[in-house]
Amino acid sequence: MAIKIEKKIVGYNVIDSSDKEQVSEETTNVVQLGEPLDRPEKITGSTYKVKTPVTEHAFYITINDVIMNEGTPQEHRRPFEIFVNSKNMDHFQWIVGLTRVMSAVFRKGGDVTFLVEELSSVFDPNGGYYKKGGKYVPSLVAELGHVVETHLQNIGMLKLKELDEHQKKLVKEKKEEFLEKNSSNLDESGYPKDSQLCNKCQTKAAIMMDGCLTCLSCGESKCG
Repeated sequence: MAIKIEKKIVGYNVIDSSDKEQVSEETTNVVQLGEPLDRPEKITGSTYKVKTPVTEHAFYITINDVIMNEGTPQEHRRPFEIFVNSKNMDHFQWIVGLTRVMSAVFRKGGDVTFLVEELSSVFDPNGGYYKKGGKYVPSLVAELGHVVETHLQNIGMLKLKELDEHQKKLVKEKKEEFLEKNSSNLDESGYPKDSQLCNKCQTKAAIMMDGCLTCLSCGESKCG
């Protein structure tokens, strides 16, 4: 068995027969991690409806979960498989391919939260779209990533992203300050019509206040 040495060799010694027996025993006792999970006879999950301005029909995304360590203090849910259904057949091939790969990753076990960042960072070369509330979505793949993120938050695998008390107070003060002077300059999302896209939360809610670009959604400010 070949072993690739990644670090610089700083010393060596010759092993004898007893060392060979120990090495052989350690090699045969290697435990393989990440074996695919078996599918239970009964499985439960959640279905999310997603309607985008770039597709005629809605997408229905179903994520089924498996219960790990059932009946013990370590009991928890983790995603096992994902399906996407829609009357829109334009994206059928890549959706089936992507969800099969994602389901394989889910069943393999381990940390699957990295999928959220990977999917959410995919950009459509034709441009993305804004959801209700001013949130910018760069692609349909990113939309799928947001659904996965929501589901992982619901089952406790990811923490819900919330502002701390200081940030909530700052955002509230900035909103009130802006509305005092511009109450009629708001769009349907509740943010100023001339606001810019915030690079942190990807919401069209950043405005110039006191000479500084400030987001009225997450409180991000170029002035700190």
